[in-house]
Amino acid sequence: MSELVAARPPGFVRGQLREPYVQLLASQVLTGGVALAANILMVRSMTPTHRGEVALLLQVVYLATQFLLLGTERSFVANYHDVAPGPAVRAYGRLLLIPATAGLTGAAVCTLAVHNPGAVIVVLLAVYTLVEASALASRSVAIAVGRVRDFMVARVLESALLLALLVGLWVTHTSHPETWFLAYVFAGALPTVAYLLVWLRLPVDPDAAAVRPGQNRQVRREGLALFPAAISNMAMLRVDRLVIPALASTAALGLYTSVATMTELLAWPVRAYADSRLGRWRASHNDGGLRARPIVLAAAIYALVVVPLVAGGLYLLIVPVFGHQYAAARVVVLPLVVAAGLYAVSRVALGVLIAKGRGGLVSVAEITGFVVSFAVYLLLIPRLGILGAAYGSLAGYGVCLVFALLTTFVAKERA
Repeated sequence: MSELVAARPPGFVRGQLREPYVQLLASQVLTGGVALAANILMVRSMTPTHRGEVALLLQVVYLATQFLLLGTERSFVANYHDVAPGPAVRAYGRLLLIPATAGLTGAAVCTLAVHNPGAVIVVLLAVYTLVEASALASRSVAIAVGRVRDFMVARVLESALLLALLVGLWVTHTSHPETWFLAYVFAGALPTVAYLLVWLRLPVDPDAAAVRPGQNRQVRREGLALFPAAISNMAMLRVDRLVIPALASTAALGLYTSVATMTELLAWPVRAYADSRLGRWRASHNDGGLRARPIVLAAAIYALVVVPLVAGGLYLLIVPVFGHQYAAARVVVLPLVVAAGLYAVSRVALGVLIAKGRGGLVSVAEITGFVVSFAVYLLLIPRLGILGAAYGSLAGYGVCLVFALLTTFVAKERA
């Protein structure tokens, strides 16, 4: 009996490591670790103003990416379950073709209308937006076709390359925001393009599910229902970085981002789990066996345990890690960490709604949260600076969670 018990844990551990959500989480943890290292390297190399400019460029890209994807990230996973990699990549490519063409055309017009260095910035923004959209699309493809390990390897390569480039910029005392931004473009493009080409060349598994006629139309239809949710979610996550420079300063943005970049990591494990389970939850819902309450409760327990630990550790480490010029950022630690905990739980509740085919309710929840957060930003940032932005995030995430919980447990089952 003792031999059997001793023999089980290694196999169990290996089985858990092959779980898609564990691999997604591993890739996100690595990305988060590099983001933390990048944050430290940038604050040590640039003034808060220049750090804020890099943050602003990144936020513009993250928001623009959603206009290329048009809400298809999660609807693709729910509809293209167990298809072959090559057909899945081509299917997502067709989904991206028209939005990407429109976006690049708009960028070309803007480039012709402005002069250097503005034209260079527009080109960098356009290229990185396309790279980031392709990376997020590859994540959805990897989940749908069961190639999450490939996606994880691509993110490992991206993280290693980005870290090497940023360390090089730090060693050479480079302080130009555009140069730091270019490192993100280069590091993201190489592994993403490489793996998409690899997937396209893989032989088609005869046991893979066939791509049905009209399947992309269904993905697009569900995606458009989720598009307001995607934009509102991205706005909740990123619009504070756009409002702070307008209502305060880029220096304030640099202080705020130094904390917000790290508190965002708190929600990543829960979001990775929810995204990886969408296909299974949809199947369970169709069979009448989806139980939302235990899923949401587990996410809530995670948040209750992690939030105090992250808040205390981050508050104590800001000055030793970032330097005394970032001491003022400590004021936003607690509200941002609590906001991240609320956001994490809401990802699971909204994931259950998507599995039930309630994309419209997901959009309403995200829009409600965004409207509340934006109103608080406008009201409090002029008075309280970065603390007002933190309170706005806390209010928006809290309202989104309350709406998500109410609709998750009250909404009727889809006919």
